[in-house]
Amino acid sequence: MNRLLPVFLSAALLFTSAPAFGHGGVAFEDDVCLISINFLQAHFTVFQPEQSEAEEHCEDIPDVARSVFVMEYLHELLPDMLIDLRIIKDVDKLGRFAAWSDIEAIEDLDALTVFYEEPRIEDGGYYSTEYTFEEKGAYIGVVTARHPTENRDYNAVFYFQVGGADYGTLPLFALMLMGIHGLYWLTSGGPERRRQRKLEAAALRG
Repeated sequence: MNRLLPVFLSAALLFTSAPAFGHGGVAFEDDVCLISINFLQAHFTVFQPEQSEAEEHCEDIPDVARSVFVMEYLHELLPDMLIDLRIIKDVDKLGRFAAWSDIEAIEDLDALTVFYEEPRIEDGGYYSTEYTFEEKGAYIGVVTARHPTENRDYNAVFYFQVGGADYGTLPLFALMLMGIHGLYWLTSGGPERRRQRKLEAAALRG
């Protein structure tokens, strides 16, 4: 049974590392929040001026309030591309593993959409729009950029939480760690050691 322990430990490591690459189009890199629209990148920031003034948010938005989304272009193609932003409720609980294929599979996208900004070209090297959230919960953002000369679209899909921390898979991970600890205790002679300690304690009392 002891040979099973490395397998469970490896699974735990994979489980904890999964969210790091499961955020879809948004990720931290060198302490900067970046959005990847396929190979096109931009700095991505969300502000809530009335709540936190100039404080920047990346994936999780703390308050149910007016939120300003800003993308500062890092690729030379982006200033010439039509770009739109859609925000939908994550009713299917896709979470941090949401992908463009999941969006394509939604039969009635408009029914889940809480905000949609029509495609437009933004001057000045950045894209900016805003939406006032009315409910806390899990959302998915979808950015689409249309190639300026070819019939081709690029997409970014990213999950975010509004109005409080999202514990996500943390409770499940805690249970998994408890299970691994229990398995290790069983397979490393834990029950026998406990019986031995009880016998020694009884002998001392006698």
